[in-house]
Amino acid sequence: MISDSILSKKLESRRFYDIIRQVMKQALQKSRIPENKAFVAKELIAPHFDKAWHFHQEYQLFLVLEGRGTRFIGDQMKPFREFDMVFTGPNLPHLWRNDAEYFEKESLLSTHGIVVYFGEDFLGSSYAQKEEFLAIKNLFEKSYRGLEITGETNQKLRPMLRDLPHKKGLESLLLLLQILGILAESQECTPITHEHYTNNNKESEKDRMRKVYEFVMENFQEKIQLSEVAALANMTESAFSRYFKSRMNRTFSEFLMDVRLAQACKLLHEMDRNISEIAMECGFQTLSHFNRQFKEKMGLTPIQYKKDFWRSFG
Repeated sequence: MISDSILSKKLESRRFYDIIRQVMKQALQKSRIPENKAFVAKELIAPHFDKAWHFHQEYQLFLVLEGRGTRFIGDQMKPFREFDMVFTGPNLPHLWRNDAEYFEKESLLSTHGIVVYFGEDFLGSSYAQKEEFLAIKNLFEKSYRGLEITGETNQKLRPMLRDLPHKKGLESLLLLLQILGILAESQECTPITHEHYTNNNKESEKDRMRKVYEFVMENFQEKIQLSEVAALANMTESAFSRYFKSRMNRTFSEFLMDVRLAQACKLLHEMDRNISEIAMECGFQTLSHFNRQFKEKMGLTPIQYKKDFWRSFG
């Protein structure tokens, strides 16, 4: 007959190995690349892009073909629209959040994009020592800050990225290498995050930060209290303030202001919107406060910004 102490130890040991197996299973599930493939290229068509703030171990190249909103990468945010193209390195947090109208029940809007994932070992473990891959090695190192791809490089890569999900076998691999070669030689790849930005977020914190991002994007037009967001993160106000600044390189109030100003910039691109209407719609209590904050951040008054935009693109 088995004693209670031996039985207890066996059960404890079984639980331990069950936990280990579960952890290993979760780790394997996190990879976006099947074991039998070198990389993955997908065409995304949906009512809106993935609204979850996240990061992952793969490199990612993303092209927006249809859809508008606000792009969050590391400690930076910027409005995005058609042909936005970004290359991000491993574990760099990112989110392409569509505008509010994309989430309305009766919305007929849609998004379309091309995404490519590949891992650190995509070119083999010793590629970094090979002279032929030196330029690509440098590109990969720069991608840890995120790279925005513009100009002629952007235009040249669009049809190639459109084709990539439809290629098979060696043909697809050669096309991806051609794309990376063009990026590696381009002078039109601009770093996105600040130079000393590092991702201090833990895997276990993804859900907490996702809730914060979603709450802000859904409520920035209203007055938001720090206590509300701290409660959402299940933290005290002081603890949340320290936590947020350590992750985002800015205070929560600065982040909220940037979200409001980014939305204001998008609305200023619309000819028939007046300044006071935009100020109220973006969560500013007074027009004077909006004008002051906008000029401090953008270096122009809202009226000057609108005129300059329409002079360039109108």
